[in-house]
Amino acid sequence: MMQAADLPDTIPVFPLPGALLLPRTRLPLHIFEPRYLAMLDDTLKTQTRLIGMIQPFEAPGSKESKLHHIGCAGRLTAFSETEDGRYMVTLSGMSRFRVVEEISGFTPYRRCEVKWDGFDRDLGPVEADKTFDRKAFLDLLGRYFDDQQLSTDWDSLKEAEDELLINSLSMLCPFEPEDKQALLEAPSLSTRRETLVTLIEFALRGGSAEEIMQ
Repeated sequence: MMQAADLPDTIPVFPLPGALLLPRTRLPLHIFEPRYLAMLDDTLKTQTRLIGMIQPFEAPGSKESKLHHIGCAGRLTAFSETEDGRYMVTLSGMSRFRVVEEISGFTPYRRCEVKWDGFDRDLGPVEADKTFDRKAFLDLLGRYFDDQQLSTDWDSLKEAEDELLINSLSMLCPFEPEDKQALLEAPSLSTRRETLVTLIEFALRGGSAEEIMQ
């Protein structure tokens, strides 16, 4: 298992709107843009094989998107190359990070100096949600899936551990990028579950992300 001392001060970042990676989860990615193919090649040469997933946002008057201050780094644990030079890869979530500053130049992809302080639990054991009312949550989720015309393996959801259930749904549900960022920044599993419930309830009432933030 990777330790905090093993985490580098600089990592490549992949700004992908709406793509959420959380500690101890897996995120499949399809990489085909030349700059990200270069990022992948460089990452494979490093000892940690870490790539930071981070939400970008548009800033008025800026030609390039800005980056949120908090992202999550994943270790490249699986990859395969297609005949036309594209990659199918899997990132295994390791730890969230805080951006210190973006590093200019040198590579076609974006890199950041980062700090890992404050996210100690990300490298620890699986979290439990002691106040989790699973039945009430699954009833709410059922209404949400019906409303969104989504399908799932309900037997697997009922048997999944708290962390796997909450984090997987946070990643997979079709929320807006800012909502995904709120789920990422939740300080504990219980807080993430509360945020997830709030987002689902607002969606069922036809609410918007702007209303949630007010």
